[in-house]
Amino acid sequence: MVEILLVLASVVFALSAGEAVIAYRYLRKAQSEYEKAKEAIDYIVVSFKRELKREAENLELVAYKVEAVSSKGDNALKQVEGVDKRLNVLEPKMVAVIESDEKALTMLGDLDKRTHDIVASQEVATAKIFSLEEQTQRFSSIPEARVDAVIPIKREKALAPLTETELAALEMLAREGPKTAPEIKAGIQLSREHTARLMKKLYESGYLERDSSKIPFKYSVKKEMEKFLKKAENEASQSP
Repeated sequence: MVEILLVLASVVFALSAGEAVIAYRYLRKAQSEYEKAKEAIDYIVVSFKRELKREAENLELVAYKVEAVSSKGDNALKQVEGVDKRLNVLEPKMVAVIESDEKALTMLGDLDKRTHDIVASQEVATAKIFSLEEQTQRFSSIPEARVDAVIPIKREKALAPLTETELAALEMLAREGPKTAPEIKAGIQLSREHTARLMKKLYESGYLERDSSKIPFKYSVKKEMEKFLKKAENEASQSP
């Protein structure tokens, strides 16, 4: 009986020892798996912390950029406000300029109308001048015998208002042909300005014709005056 108990105890011990070995192996395996899982979790935690730090840095950078943009926005808003104030100051001036431009346009319209009236008057005057020239040409076509009877009186009236210098200038033009004021001044021994004024006076008085297509102007004696001047020269040369 005792032997049986010992055998049973031995068997139970053996079974317990085998189960203990198996349990120990399972524990070792579980510990190994736990170590591996812990290493993986530690790696994950470290990676997560690293990623979290990177994201935190990115957030700080974004916050800095947002702050910078906000600051620029404030500056831009201040600039816009400054521009708005300037526009408010300039607006009355712009209105005044526009009103001034409108007045100027009105004045230009009036001036344009006056210019048209002046042009119309000049056209009428030109037509009258052409008519007078035609009449003069008709008178000049009258036979020489009839003209001789009245020329002396006309010549005296035409030449009477002239000074010796003016008469000398007319005679030179009648004798030598068209000339400019600088060309005439040497012959009558006057300054350039005095000669220019003299030629203008004779032109406006109706003694000369003027070619204004080139500068300086070229002056020539009118046909009627040329006849008077040549007659005066002939009479002067024939007198003793």
